[in-house]
Amino acid sequence: MRMENVARRGANAPADLRAWLAFLAERGKLAIAREGIGLADELAAVAKRLERDSAVLFPRPDGHEIPVVANLFAGRDWVADSIGVTEDQLLPRFLAAATHPLPTHEVASGPVQDVVHEDVDLLRQLPVPKHNERDSGPYITAGLLIARNPKTGVQNVSIHRCQVSGKNRIGVLLLPRHTFSYYRLAEELGQALEIAIVIGAHPALMLASQAIAALDEDEMAIAGALLGAPVDVVKCRTNSVRVPAHAEIVIEGRILQGVREPEGPFGEFPQYYGPRANREVIEVDAITHRAKPIFHTIVGGGFEHLILGGVPREATLLQHLRRSFPGVLDVRLTRGGTCRYHLAIKIDKANDGEPKNIMMCAFGAHYDIKQVVVVDKDVDISSSEEIEWAVATRFQADRDLMVVAGALGSKLDPTTDNGISAKMGLDATAPVSAPELAFKRIRVKGEEEVDLATALQADPGAAVARLLSETRA
Repeated sequence: MRMENVARRGANAPADLRAWLAFLAERGKLAIAREGIGLADELAAVAKRLERDSAVLFPRPDGHEIPVVANLFAGRDWVADSIGVTEDQLLPRFLAAATHPLPTHEVASGPVQDVVHEDVDLLRQLPVPKHNERDSGPYITAGLLIARNPKTGVQNVSIHRCQVSGKNRIGVLLLPRHTFSYYRLAEELGQALEIAIVIGAHPALMLASQAIAALDEDEMAIAGALLGAPVDVVKCRTNSVRVPAHAEIVIEGRILQGVREPEGPFGEFPQYYGPRANREVIEVDAITHRAKPIFHTIVGGGFEHLILGGVPREATLLQHLRRSFPGVLDVRLTRGGTCRYHLAIKIDKANDGEPKNIMMCAFGAHYDIKQVVVVDKDVDISSSEEIEWAVATRFQADRDLMVVAGALGSKLDPTTDNGISAKMGLDATAPVSAPELAFKRIRVKGEEEVDLATALQADPGAAVARLLSETRA
């Protein structure tokens, strides 16, 4: 049984983190750790061991009153469950939400502001874990950073690594994306950029934050469309940012103009450490939260980190590619490619040469894309074995390889020169004019119809003993 659209559960049952945890608990997918697990390393170690199997809730970590939860996604099927669809409907549903967003609904108050701290002490008031071995300290890793365009008021939602570096100070990595664009606009106006960090939101908001949307497209509107109803938002207590009313915790603050302080290292999605450098700084003005909040954390480079970024990117990449190439059937950001760098594209090929055009379109769709493999419609792109088989049997390097030098890539890829990267495309499709049997996949007739319950004997041990005795006789 999959999760019904949370928006249909009634007016008194909001779309929040607690609804998702209740769903997981009912299905035996939520583990409860013993009380007192250490926030430094130990909590992340337990979460990492369970990352493919279950979510885990940590009561009283290091004696802190606020519990911590990790591993909200342990598979693509969990992502589908969180928005009430089957796995094969996942990308179409995300595409529909991105195409037809539902603007947020502002309300006067919400439980996220039940408790207000204006005398801020981040590590005393919040249970912020340290995750990977060489991380420079405690990090907020699952916070939705919401910023407002200082000229238009339109909001952007994204996730950034946030190092707690003082009682009311956070170092933040801003890559060249929308939050950074808003920050530059604020600097031009001589202002700090008002922001909020939202911790503990419904998975739909986490997913929407990773959409490859245009500047000034509010990802919370995409979340509303995923949920089937607008997200209720409230105005922050100390600035103009609007935040989800039913979130668990909100940190209100400003990214300071012209200030840089050391941040990092931090374990990132490529499974390497992002380096230490002078980066932008958030000064915190207030913390608000529910009466008994839950703190969500993501282990850097862990499975939740990868899948959270992968699925929304797949949906928006698929939309982008289909605008020019209707023969594109499906896409997958592979686990081995950190759900960011390697893209497999399944097509219904109409013309030779088309795969190379599709590769160029994919490289332009997002700078993270480093390698593209284009395969035919008979290949299962959810299977790394199938993709490798297509490359092994339908690809020739002197004919089907494309290399682009000196392009912009991910600055978190340690092989790049400050983000300058090479791109590689592999055309692993069969020629359109190939003879019928040249690339016809073999199959055993009737395999799909075999009923193993009737084809196999119920007691194989007895059958073997009987066969051996007959052979000796």
